[in-house]
Amino acid sequence: MRSFFTQMGILGELLQFLWARKLYWLIPMVVILLVFAVLIILGSAGPAAPFIYTLF
Repeated sequence: MRSFFTQMGILGELLQFLWARKLYWLIPMVVILLVFAVLIILGSAGPAAPFIYTLF
C-alpha cells in the first residue's frame, strides 16, 4: 500500500498522511477540491470552456 502512495507524488503523500492519522473523513473533501480544480482548469481555456460554463 505504501508503494502505491509513493508513486502518486504529492497527492500520494497527502493521502498517506491522512491514512496514517486516521483522518478518513478528509478524503472526500480532498477529492471534491481536486474535481473543482480540474473544472477550473478546463473552464479557463480550451474547447471545453463553453460546456463547463453552463454547469455553473
